[in-house]
Amino acid sequence: MFLGTHYPKLDDKGRLTLPAKFRDDLAGGVVITKGQDRSLAVWPAAEFADYAGRIREASRSDARARAYSRVFFSSAFDQVPDRQGRVTIPQALRDYANLAADASAVVVGNHATVEIWNADEWARYLEAQEPQFADLSEEVVPGLF
Repeated sequence: MFLGTHYPKLDDKGRLTLPAKFRDDLAGGVVITKGQDRSLAVWPAAEFADYAGRIREASRSDARARAYSRVFFSSAFDQVPDRQGRVTIPQALRDYANLAADASAVVVGNHATVEIWNADEWARYLEAQEPQFADLSEEVVPGLF
């Protein structure tokens, strides 16, 4: 499980060093793709394969499912982190998430995946979401409360 918030920098080659506590779980390979809210999603290879299987089950006659699948898979890049735990963020994904070389990024653990955010976008997102989170009174996760 991936937890916590970390603040690495992208280097001038578009490489990002993954947090040390995540490296063992990602050492076997990752898939980086577009995520929601202009973030990037980093999937352990096995988790990505499982999710891809669930997408495959969606109706191909549903235009929303086709559009999601096309964007999701066409933006996916697989790689193996190097010995320092670095992954290269392709330029198209850096553009999507507004990540600049030599700039701070935010790496967020999100249970089975890791998210990469532009630092300013993450701050704005939290500012908007934390009050709602604090005030939640209805069931968000079925059967949990």
